[in-house]
Amino acid sequence: MSRILIKNGLVINPATKMNEQADVYIEDGRVRAIGQRITEEADQVIDASGKWVTPGFIDTHVHLRDPGYEYKEDIKTGTASAAAGGFTTVCAMPNTKPATDSSETVEYILNKVEAEGSCHVVPCGAITIGQKGETLAPIEAMKRSGAGAISEDGRSVLSAKLLKDAMVIAKEQGMVVMSHCEDDSLAEGGCMNEGNKSRELGLQGIHNDTEDLITARDILLSKSTGAHLHLCHVSTAGAVDMIRKAKAEGLNVTAEVCPHHFTLTDDFIDGTNTNAKMNPPLRSKEDLTAVLEGIKDGILDCIATDHAPHTAEEKSGGFYKAANGIVGFETAFGLSVTELVMKGLLTPYELVERMSLNPAKVLGIDKGDIAIGKVADIVITDPEAVWTVDKNKFLSKGRNTPFDGWKLKGLVECTIMDGRIVYKREV
Repeated sequence: MSRILIKNGLVINPATKMNEQADVYIEDGRVRAIGQRITEEADQVIDASGKWVTPGFIDTHVHLRDPGYEYKEDIKTGTASAAAGGFTTVCAMPNTKPATDSSETVEYILNKVEAEGSCHVVPCGAITIGQKGETLAPIEAMKRSGAGAISEDGRSVLSAKLLKDAMVIAKEQGMVVMSHCEDDSLAEGGCMNEGNKSRELGLQGIHNDTEDLITARDILLSKSTGAHLHLCHVSTAGAVDMIRKAKAEGLNVTAEVCPHHFTLTDDFIDGTNTNAKMNPPLRSKEDLTAVLEGIKDGILDCIATDHAPHTAEEKSGGFYKAANGIVGFETAFGLSVTELVMKGLLTPYELVERMSLNPAKVLGIDKGDIAIGKVADIVITDPEAVWTVDKNKFLSKGRNTPFDGWKLKGLVECTIMDGRIVYKREV
């Protein structure tokens, strides 16, 4: 293993409440020293003057599309894109083909990550076989094979009995239940947020009730079972309010928010720009305000990308027909710095909490901490760098982003996983 010395960076490590300029010395894949003027011999010396040196980012919600949809993304390209975004660990959702509903598929993912991955991957197992909502998947067996969470992502488990049974097992196994909150009967036929904009465009809308009803139900089931419930891609003011109340009650509930839901509203949609189509949809200004308040107050614990690559063909054919979702790895940090730090909603320290420490806690993994002795999963970022998003330069196979051409502040310079450099920005 190589020895790396990172000099003169602002080391932000919320796990130890560190927020000061220091050197970081890495040897044999672990952090061996943090302090002033470290003089240990190193194979590589990185001058991080003016940069942030933080734990690698952790994404609780991604779609690597592998197995089954490798034409959209695969583990090699997906994890390379994640590393370019500063992510050293990602949690891969189970809506693959076959669905990640067995030990065999979990092991396939982990073996492929071992062979060609540029970041750690925590597989998320499906709650039901084939994600059909009929029969529970073998949760205990998937846990033994390396799954770290369960979810029906892309849909909700509409049977409250099935979900409650899954929560009981997840609690016994120490696994988090990740909930995509969507009532299919209310969402059916909709393609954007229901409101003035959908009526103006003549498009069928998806009301906030679609998300809020399942959010309320799942919080009640978490209270009943004691299971750790993590609410995915929160987008409505109602959901933020319910999470706030659940936390005040001391329930084991956490939540994530995506950059597109704290930067864009349904006013951004013109009916043709299908890269603005996602699920849950872009909401109203009132919802965005509530989401921003939830981020600032810590009610929304994590910033997650919901990285969802699609081909150009899948994002074509009009707003009704186009697939939901956008890619997010390579724009998440810049959007977060530009929209949250530069506008005074979060300090740099708080941003690192939401992108690294808190996601590690949600997943129950020993990450998000670069104290001495910890695995050296580190990202070096330049908070002052101004850059323009160019989708054609993404390492992801996906080009489906609404942020192409945006000027952002905050850029990933170098990503280190297990003490080795897995991404370095080309100058």
